Amino acid sequence: MEDLNHPTNYGLSASREEPAEETAANPLPRAVLRLNNHVLLDGEWRFAIDTEDVGLRDGWHLGRYYEYKASWPGSVEEHIAKAHGQPEPAAWHDKVVVWYEREFELPTRGEPQDSSMFQLTFGACGYETRVWLNGRLLRTIEGEEVHYGEYTSFSYELREENLRPVNRLTVRIADTMDAETPRGKQESHVYKRGGIWYQTYTGAVRSVWLEMVERNRLRSRVGVVSVVEDQLVRFNFTLRIHDPGHYVVRLQVFERSASPDSVPLASSDFPMRLEAGQREQRLPMELPGARLWSPDSPNLYRLVAQLIDESGYVAQIESHFGLRKIESRGCYVYLNNERTYLDGILYQPGTATYEEMRRHMHAMKALGCNLVRVHIAGVDPRLYNLADELGLLLWVEVPSPHSSTPRSRENHQAELLRMLALIETHPSVVIWSLYNEDWGAQDIATNPETRRYIVDTYHYMQIAHPQFLVVDNDGWHHISHTGRLKSDLLTAHLYTPDLTRWQELLDRLVNGEMEGTAAFPLVVGDPFFYRRQVPLIVSEWGGFGFPDYGGPQDAEARTASIAAFKQELRRRPIAGDVYTQATNIEDERNGLIDPHSGALSVPEGLLKSHGEEKPQG
Repeated sequence: MEDLNHPTNYGLSASREEPAEETAANPLPRAVLRLNNHVLLDGEWRFAIDTEDVGLRDGWHLGRYYEYKASWPGSVEEHIAKAHGQPEPAAWHDKVVVWYEREFELPTRGEPQDSSMFQLTFGACGYETRVWLNGRLLRTIEGEEVHYGEYTSFSYELREENLRPVNRLTVRIADTMDAETPRGKQESHVYKRGGIWYQTYTGAVRSVWLEMVERNRLRSRVGVVSVVEDQLVRFNFTLRIHDPGHYVVRLQVFERSASPDSVPLASSDFPMRLEAGQREQRLPMELPGARLWSPDSPNLYRLVAQLIDESGYVAQIESHFGLRKIESRGCYVYLNNERTYLDGILYQPGTATYEEMRRHMHAMKALGCNLVRVHIAGVDPRLYNLADELGLLLWVEVPSPHSSTPRSRENHQAELLRMLALIETHPSVVIWSLYNEDWGAQDIATNPETRRYIVDTYHYMQIAHPQFLVVDNDGWHHISHTGRLKSDLLTAHLYTPDLTRWQELLDRLVNGEMEGTAAFPLVVGDPFFYRRQVPLIVSEWGGFGFPDYGGPQDAEARTASIAAFKQELRRRPIAGDVYTQATNIEDERNGLIDPHSGALSVPEGLLKSHGEEKPQG
């Protein structure tokens, strides 16, 4: 093999990481960075509403007149409302089909052209997306003519023979209120808008960009599993190969702020023979003396990963990562082998901009939280980067379907796998919920097939993604099989505005009463006997200010109640809690943080545990 330090590919404008404090409108929503370049295709697109769903039959992708304009990114609901001259986002209750189209000039690029290609990426779009280039239907890298899902990115490699100096890009987006598709808390045929169910916000919701990538490369997804006792990191890579041959994967780890010409802390080469196609590969590295990542010390390192071919041509990606270990042991949670109480808050960003979400994250940290439960939604991936930097643990959840059927379980599994592929880089992500309060698993107590799917998925997560704690069904109706809980945490949603009732519920919970605490029994399936063998988390409580939950509504009384309720939690052998919630959203008026400015309506540090409170037992 010849010179392994051959210069990397180059091109349009560098795709670099944006600082956390910067307010750039659209840095790319992904964790991995490339030395190549990108052109955002955001902005004004032509827009049409396919009310009768005739566009496919009539060949709209071959060319048509578009009546309206729409700004991408944005929601279908906003675009329909603007087209009809309505001030509020449009409501729809069955099916919506819309089309977008624009032209783009093919950027000039450097040599060697035979080593690179153009790639088109959608940060998120859906639920059902078809894309045409100059009237030709594209397939995703995974081979999909139709991409399903609306929470994660997907990409198309653009073949040279199909490109022109000026290209026409056409996108068809279809969605329904089908309860079998992952919807989170957006309304459906089952759950109508109002109360805790929100208006739909779907379609062209994140940026779309064109970039130059190498024909043979590491894709923009990196999984990280660390073994802190051995100072060992196992990286999971996805390799995309067009030209079979012998390659070397070179990994180098630097201090996060190290200069480009600094000496790596660790470096290792992995030679391998690669065939055409896509494959996953795990590669281990030792990092002697590495500092661990935690909320108090969010230590991050920079990974430079290079795929080097036989001629010495280098395809490179970069990512930050941290070493950390999360574990449920007995009745407590341990982070990096130290018992850690989870001071959490429920977060529903809704339609917040990234700048607003950044303010929210800083405010949640100021409240004293070390954990943010990102509730039942897919969010802008930049949020995970920010949590890594701030030192906030994240509890993420699969957007749930609204009915329990074989098809809804297939859709749920597909959404989970898509999310995992793009989120497992981040040390901040420590907990996953498969379901919440039976949404999409309403027959969990009576249907063995539903329980079997959840148990199988839990076991898969244990084996394939051991860096996470996994909750089967958050709030109640956890699954017991042969007396063993198929969840790493026993969680309960407890709502009462009365302090005496609160004390009673907590006492019943820690004493192992599985019925009569939450709204439904805490465990279903085989008999389960709680003897402090699993951590207890009160994963929703409070709701003060939300009319359905009662409780104080003015800031001073709310502050006093939160402090008193929190004190009762810390007096008991409970592993953590999640106050509901961070910001107001639609009908839920129980937030502690202004949704726009990020200002707190309660004192800083209110949700932080204090050392003088000693749990019993």
